[in-house]
Amino acid sequence: MFVISADQRGSRAREDLVGPAREAINDQFGDSLALPADRNAGDEIQLLTDSAATVLDITIMLARTGNWSIGIGVGTVRTPLPGAVGEATGDAFIAARDAVTAAKRRQTRVAVRGGDLTDAAWPTAEDAQSLLDPLLELLRRRSGQGWELHDVLTSAPTQADAAHVLGITAAAVSDRAKVAALKIERDARKALVRLLENLATTATTP
Repeated sequence: MFVISADQRGSRAREDLVGPAREAINDQFGDSLALPADRNAGDEIQLLTDSAATVLDITIMLARTGNWSIGIGVGTVRTPLPGAVGEATGDAFIAARDAVTAAKRRQTRVAVRGGDLTDAAWPTAEDAQSLLDPLLELLRRRSGQGWELHDVLTSAPTQADAAHVLGITAAAVSDRAKVAALKIERDARKALVRLLENLATTATTP
């Protein structure tokens, strides 16, 4: 299982972002969550899922804003699950707590912890971190126009459709997609999802 603990940066000097972010996560990813995302410790969001793709999507969504330190914990969770994520326990929650603390010291503000900690284990949380960090840095440098195209393509089936929505030529869409490294992002996401899935397997296999 995967746990995300995300701590709002500078929460004492800024408006509360936990409520809106929690609602957005539950609206967009609710079907993929084992329990609804909820507020934890005042200025944190916490969520539980068994979907590596969902973990990556939510991590990127939060990291894109620059407002969060994000910890990803991988491990077992005690069952049966309670009614709220704040009442759940297990190794994944401990790992997420360690991860969010570590994230505050990292350039990308995201950290991965957990999995099988034996020397022979593969993959490890460090393997996931090593692939996640460059992807996050790539996305951090993406322009507003690049993100605009990315967002349009989530609902437009083709680049030609995106060109129509944006009011630009298909050639301009193609150029913008290359500059935004959309294909590189897509390929990296696929690899990261597979790696996280394998990491979760090592964390739950005796």
